[in-house]
Amino acid sequence: MQTTSRVAVIGGGVVGASVLYHLTKLGWSNVMLLERSELTSGSTWHAAGGFHTLNGDTNMAALQGYTIKLYKELEEITGMSCGLHHVGGVTLADNQDRFDMLLAERAKHRFMGLETEIVGPEEIAKIAPITNTEGILGALYDPLDGHLDPSGTTHAYAKAARMGGATIHTHTMVQETNQRPDGTWDVITDRGTIHAEHVVNAGGLWAREVGAMAGVYLPLHPMEHQYIVTDDIPDIYNRDAEHPHVMDPAGESYLRQEGRGLCIGFYEQPCRPWAVDGTPWTFGHELLPDDFDKIEESIAFAYNRFPVLETAGIKSVIHGPFTFAPDGNPLVGPVPGLRNYWSACGVMAGFSQGGGVGLMLAQWMIDGECERDVTAMDVARFGTWISPGYTRPKVIENYQKRFSVAYPNEELPAARPNCTTPMYDIFTDMGAVWGQQYGLEVANYFAQEGEPTYETPSFRRSDAFQATAREVKAVRASVGINEVHNFGKYRVTGPNARAWLDRIMAGRVPQPGRIALTPMLSAKGRLIGDFTMSCLSETEFQLTASYGAQAVHMRHFEQHEETGITVENISDKRNGFQLAGPCARDVLQACTRADISDMKFLDVRPLTVGMTDCIVQRVSYTGDLGFEIYCDPMAQRQLWWTLWDAGQPMGITPFGMRAMMSLRLDKFFGSWLSEFSPDYTAAETGLDRFISWKKNTDFIGRTAAESERANGPARKLCAFTVDADNADVQGYEPIWLDDKVVGFCTSGGYSHHADTSVALGFLPTDKIVDGLTVQIEILGQMRDATLTTTALFDPDGSRMRGT
Repeated sequence: MQTTSRVAVIGGGVVGASVLYHLTKLGWSNVMLLERSELTSGSTWHAAGGFHTLNGDTNMAALQGYTIKLYKELEEITGMSCGLHHVGGVTLADNQDRFDMLLAERAKHRFMGLETEIVGPEEIAKIAPITNTEGILGALYDPLDGHLDPSGTTHAYAKAARMGGATIHTHTMVQETNQRPDGTWDVITDRGTIHAEHVVNAGGLWAREVGAMAGVYLPLHPMEHQYIVTDDIPDIYNRDAEHPHVMDPAGESYLRQEGRGLCIGFYEQPCRPWAVDGTPWTFGHELLPDDFDKIEESIAFAYNRFPVLETAGIKSVIHGPFTFAPDGNPLVGPVPGLRNYWSACGVMAGFSQGGGVGLMLAQWMIDGECERDVTAMDVARFGTWISPGYTRPKVIENYQKRFSVAYPNEELPAARPNCTTPMYDIFTDMGAVWGQQYGLEVANYFAQEGEPTYETPSFRRSDAFQATAREVKAVRASVGINEVHNFGKYRVTGPNARAWLDRIMAGRVPQPGRIALTPMLSAKGRLIGDFTMSCLSETEFQLTASYGAQAVHMRHFEQHEETGITVENISDKRNGFQLAGPCARDVLQACTRADISDMKFLDVRPLTVGMTDCIVQRVSYTGDLGFEIYCDPMAQRQLWWTLWDAGQPMGITPFGMRAMMSLRLDKFFGSWLSEFSPDYTAAETGLDRFISWKKNTDFIGRTAAESERANGPARKLCAFTVDADNADVQGYEPIWLDDKVVGFCTSGGYSHHADTSVALGFLPTDKIVDGLTVQIEILGQMRDATLTTTALFDPDGSRMRGT
């Protein structure tokens, strides 16, 4: 067996084989796969083999589309059959909320170029005639849905990889992974040691155990899953064509033809986690004992939805485990804190997503970044706060909600509250209705008497609408206060701090006592961060950005670390409050002996506020006069009472994230992972106005950014006021002009200040003109929208910037 390899992929399921193939496809031939048993051992061999494009995240849907189209390419390359059955499929909706979700998904598919369509009960009966359509409002039909042979497909990936120069070693068990000082790895197996530059953990059911060998915890957990194959059914084998797939979310089931009968699987509510304390190394091609009790109610529902099942005999029962991450998406990419260690785990829909996962990981390894935003499956979306005790209940919840309606404003309850700030009980007593971000409890709004203490999930304006309006109006009329805990915060220190930031950030590094806004770019000019830089001294800076991107940003900082600087993640070590509104300065002045009348917009200075030493900067995401006040969390409660008491004469009001997101729309401010993401560039989003073109530093991404500056972007971010009814833009709704889809929305909502619906989105540059009328498709309805370049609040910036 060879003893050196550029890459060692651990795990011979469909995902590991896909990664291996894509590495060779993109040009790396000295790559190796290690499998302790046979290819497809674990969960691949007993998978139902279904594939579909439907996914709430558009990038994940696109990658699923890539995966499905790849199978014919694999067959052509290898001469092997993947056992493809492109039969199409329908996803049923039995109530208005489910139908709203399908309408929203169909709208996304329009600008993605996917040929899905909404069909009614009569069409469903023609497409899938064994379906009882009583009570069904409609369905989403996808012609790409289908199924394949799991074993044949995995072996096709493997053969294609071998043809590209890869080697595969079965019956080779990895026992240790040890990193050398130079960042390479010794992979110790029962057949010898391999020295590899990179390690890929594609361990599937054993990914936790493989990760532990490298000292990392990967948040995933196996779940038991059961599907049934029936005996021959005349209504099936007498058809001229194969029966399409049917997904019945109300019945928590998926159904397809299998030979002369049917295969039906369930995501039952009384589900069970498997191998809670670790996956046995001896497990491989075994199945779990049949367990009809836990799917009894699901089967009864299926008999009503598909009456032919009631008289069909059972040919076989497949009951085996497969893995989930807490949110159901894969765990892919470079593992934070380790060099040259990559994750390709938690891919529960391996035959829908495996090809896309392999392509993205191969691009990441070879090119340093992916061609599209993969945040939804980035292993770094979970930080060090996560634990097995958190993962298990979230995985159970995700399994149970696999076919549930996914609402844009839904806050799932499992494993909460997890992380809280010192303000949690104070805000709870004040009526806080909580959401969560990156494991941290965040106040969405504060319910007063008569206002809902629970926000009902909806695709339309929720029952928190009035509470949000009250908080917005309080900020604009007087002063509001909220926490700054949902900012990621980093302390950069050292004699080379300024020079390092000058290279890492595209914007101008501020002078002491000043703040600057800046994008952080990838080498290809894509956005990987939207930062506020505060210069506390020549050797100390504070950076703030999205709280949920901490691990992503720290991974980037560590990849570009240099001597003479230290970067510390202080997101939970420095907290405090934001004051915003016309009376914000008055409240702050009442709490400090220092004169702040000369504190200009984008100033930062140390202040003693009450009894608390703070860092105070004049900036606000609300677009209003505002201050961010940072302190040690141990002093936060005392700081709260100081500010709260001083604000009483001005009618100070707490406000949450629902109000914040409405306030930012008044100024057309973008939001991370909506307007700003690795899918977009600084020039497309308008963040290029913060790039320092005059500085001499060759900052990361400069070449790409200057090229786009010279040529001009093909599309740009715009703002629209929308003639909406009771539903606002959420994101990815298509924008229509002259009966054609010409763009898409990134986010939107209701401006309670301007009393109008607002949307942000991309249009081709040559179409952009103030006052342009377009239509935006919201839940299947065309709504008129007008492009506007004038902010709805403080258009000249006099309140935000003024003295």
